[in-house]
Amino acid sequence: HKPSAPMATAEERLEMIRLAIADDSELSVSDRELRRGGRSYTVDTLRAIAADSPQAELYLLLGADSLADLPNWKAAAEICRLAIPAVVRRPEAPEPDPSILRPLVSDTRLREIHDAVVAMPEQDVSSSEIRARIAAGDPWRHFVPEAVASYIAKRGLYRS
Repeated sequence: HKPSAPMATAEERLEMIRLAIADDSELSVSDRELRRGGRSYTVDTLRAIAADSPQAELYLLLGADSLADLPNWKAAAEICRLAIPAVVRRPEAPEPDPSILRPLVSDTRLREIHDAVVAMPEQDVSSSEIRARIAAGDPWRHFVPEAVASYIAKRGLYRS
């Protein structure tokens, strides 16, 4: 869904996630979408995770901008059944409005989605802006963990 620009490969993005969470034993990363190959849809990933862990309560972390587009995703109602969309308000986005999902979910699920809005400090930077800063040669390293910054620099990622 991103416009064309200097991008990292899927394998490079996966490695950056591994580096970013390496010091947090509570987090893990999965390569199931890469192993599956082909076009990847959120609903397919959620189906696989739910099948592997049927007792787990799943959450799908989304920016408010993605929430607004969620009704247009493949099998959006099933996505909302398999996982609770947990919405983070981004600085440039309007306040999250889960009511956009009302045609897809029950009133109970809509309350769960509303209650799952993520309270976190707003970051006044986006991944798109970080990539643009790298391409322009502007300061960017302070926005990402040092291990990720080193990886990006060493590989020459996101340079025009």
